[in-house]
Amino acid sequence: MPARAVDDIAAGLMRGRIIPYLGEASVALGETSSVPTTPAELVARLTAKTTVPHKARNNLTAAAQYIENFKHRKTLTTMMAEAFRSSPQPNELHRMLAALPELPLLVHAWYDDLPQKAFAGRQNWGMAQGVSQSEHHGHWVNYYRPDGSEIAEPAPGIVAEGEMPLYAPVPDEARDWATLLYQPIGSVSPAANFLVSDSDFVEVFTEIDIQTPIPLTVQELRKDRNFLFLGCRFDTQLDRVFARQIMKRSSAQHWAVLPDTPTRNEQRFLDEQAITRIDWPLDKFVAELADALQGQALTA
Repeated sequence: MPARAVDDIAAGLMRGRIIPYLGEASVALGETSSVPTTPAELVARLTAKTTVPHKARNNLTAAAQYIENFKHRKTLTTMMAEAFRSSPQPNELHRMLAALPELPLLVHAWYDDLPQKAFAGRQNWGMAQGVSQSEHHGHWVNYYRPDGSEIAEPAPGIVAEGEMPLYAPVPDEARDWATLLYQPIGSVSPAANFLVSDSDFVEVFTEIDIQTPIPLTVQELRKDRNFLFLGCRFDTQLDRVFARQIMKRSSAQHWAVLPDTPTRNEQRFLDEQAITRIDWPLDKFVAELADALQGQALTA
């Protein structure tokens, strides 16, 4: 990858024109992690604590659905919280992003709370987290302040009884944040919100084509901006659907750090979405980007 491309990405991040999108591999960044860093690791932890049919043991969403059906949703939520409770400290990537002078939006598509920890010293930010319909019926997203307190959602516009609003209203306070941390599948912190079972994703996928579960703030902030995917894979339909819908109506140029050879479906997705693959290990890219950002800061 040419050094010019890294410089271009650094410049875009400094100006707030590029939206980082973090996946599960961003947790460890080449180091050992105390929390699961892949769906396979997570489902192994869940099935180690309860009996799950053999055909579901290696499938995270199916195993979670079985636990929800036969052990209760509260049991599933407790097990998920336990898996991510002892999270490590933010790594170089999290700290680097939190230090950006302009960062209107950060998408974090895993269940850990490392971005929240990295943002502890940042001013004027907050969280929007996807929530399960089984626990928060009628709500797609909950908003939280940095201290973990929830912001009451304003009343939606007039809708027929029993129907959900087309778009979830955005609290006025959230509109004023300088940085929005969007966690589409939830997070262990501050309230143990998790989209993880088959039924969780069926509810979201039923509406996601018309953008209903995507916060209006995210839809507004992504306009004409680029996405930078870090620690993500696109080898499952779930990953591709979320990425496609979150980046919808953004710009026509994006990047993904993807050192492993893409699967056929991944390559098709990259081509369709105009995502340039950066075939470097994540730690190498982060190191090069850190140097480029430092250079941008010195010349600003």
